[in-house]
Formats: sequence, C-alpha cells, structure tokens
Amino acid sequence: MPFRCAVLDDFQSVATTVADWSPLDGRVEVVSFTEHFTDEGELADALAEFDCVVTLRERVPFPASLLDRLPRLKLLIASGMRNTVIDHAAARANGVTVCGTESSSTPPVELTWALLLGLARGLVEESNALRGGGPWQSTLGADLHGRRLGLLGLGKIGSRVARVGLAFGMQVCAWSQNLDKERADEVGVRLAGSKEELLAGSDFVSVHLALSDRTRGLLGPAEIALLKPTAYLVNTSRAAIVDQDALLSALHRGRIAGAAVDVHDSEPLPADHPFRTAPRLLATPHLGYVTRANYERYYGQAVENIEAFLKGSPLRELGTKRDGS
Repeated sequence: MPFRCAVLDDFQSVATTVADWSPLDGRVEVVSFTEHFTDEGELADALAEFDCVVTLRERVPFPASLLDRLPRLKLLIASGMRNTVIDHAAARANGVTVCGTESSSTPPVELTWALLLGLARGLVEESNALRGGGPWQSTLGADLHGRRLGLLGLGKIGSRVARVGLAFGMQVCAWSQNLDKERADEVGVRLAGSKEELLAGSDFVSVHLALSDRTRGLLGPAEIALLKPTAYLVNTSRAAIVDQDALLSALHRGRIAGAAVDVHDSEPLPADHPFRTAPRLLATPHLGYVTRANYERYYGQAVENIEAFLKGSPLRELGTKRDGS
C-alpha cells in the first residue's frame, strides 16, 4: 500500500507546483484538496485513507475527536512552527508525528501596509468608482506623515511595521503587556503608558499580537470607543483579539473612519457574514502569509519533512519539549 499524502486547503491549486515534490516520486501519492472542509465528519471521511496530511496554517483544527478517527494517519505537517489548533497530546496518543515549517514575517508586514495605505487613500472606493463610471475623486485621503501610528505589539512583525511607519515620517508608539522601554528604544519608537493612551491618541492602530488568554477580546467595546472618529484600525493578527460585534457597530455608526481586517472569526468567511457588507471596511481573505516565497518554503519543507519521516528522522517536530509545547 503506497504512502498517501493529503494537502488541505490548496485554494489556488499551487501546492504541488510551487515546490519540487519529485524526491517523493514512486514512494508517495500526493492528493490536494482545493475546497475547505467545514464538517469534521466529512473531513474524517476524506482523510481516512491517508498516512500524511499537510495543513495550511491554523485553518483546520485537529482535535482529539478528529485524530481518533484517523487510525492510518502517521504524519501531520503544519505550515509555520506554531499551531494552536492541533491537539498535540492527542496526536502523541495516536502515534502521529507533528512537524512544522519555517514561515517568513515579511509578507504580513507588507500586507499590513497595503491595507493601511488602502484605507488612508480610499483606494477601493476610488478604483471601483473609476471602473464603474462613478464620480471622479470622491474621497479625501488621510495623511501619514506627522500622524501617530499606534502598534499593539512590537515583536518580529510589529517592529518591522514600526520601521516603515518611521520611514513615512509618522510618530510611532507601541504597547503590549510585556513591552518595556528598552525594547521600544531599540526599535526607535515611544512606549505608550497604557493601552488606553495608545488607542485614544493614535490616528492609525495596527494589531500585532499573538492570540492568548490575555489578548483574546483585548479590544472590546470600551477600547474601540476610545478611538478617534478619524482613526483607522488594522488587524492582520488574529480576529479574536478584536471584538467583532463591537467593531461592526463602530463601522456602521461611523464611530471610526474605517478598519481593515485580514483575519476573521470564521474562515473561509461565510457568504452571509456581516463583514462582507459592512461600511468603511477593507477586508481581505487572510492573505497575510500568501505569497510565492512563503508557499515555496511551506511546501518545499513539507517535502523535506516527509522524506525525513520516511527515513525515521523527523524534522522540525512540534508538540515536543524541544519546541516548548
């Protein structure tokens, strides 16, 4: 029986072409799925005859209830070196090795600025109007130079976003629960005295925090109410950090100038989701990591992981003491 590998959520049908899978020829049968599975039972049925699964980011949860239904599964590969929706204890109990791949922070930094600039200059509205015979110039762009950019989080991604803001001539400040002045000084930004100060004083706020018990719902109704009516909010991190109902309310009421989101509480976004029709919202389908270079890395290293597993020496294992899980 051949070793079979399933590639999930290959939306663009590129997983087997952006990387060289030829080292597995004759040993591994690769099948990619372009449609997302929303039902665990359907997913379990689809994966029942596979020895290996390659999953994209944290798109598909692998709880114990699913892993228990996949007795043939021996190798689970996640893109990235951190995955919070895989039950690592259940994987170990079922004899499943979990491996990851490297992931670049450059694409989400670049997308953050694409969204922020798109908001500031009304690019979607102006482009749609021009192509649809609408008014010539209907928006008044927001300036970046001299304005304040507030960053929630100053880690690998946040610090690079900060440096771009400084290059635009913005006043950049940052806050997080663990951020200190030494780190802020290292990046060249001001440490905000509190989350509330950052929100109330910023013209643009961008979220760059990992999702945890401390950050879930960090921006709720009270926090969003602190934003200026002329302020813009950008979230390319995790949807659950921002209260979605509170954000929608602020957008519909015109309480803030606008928001841009690349992350959602349900992905892919359902056809009737209110984010699809909300005013003052620039929304993208979780494109933060979706670039050719990142996909070459994800799937190229997935091939390496499969090769190493077949040789009995797994690479980049997750859910072990070595990776802190």
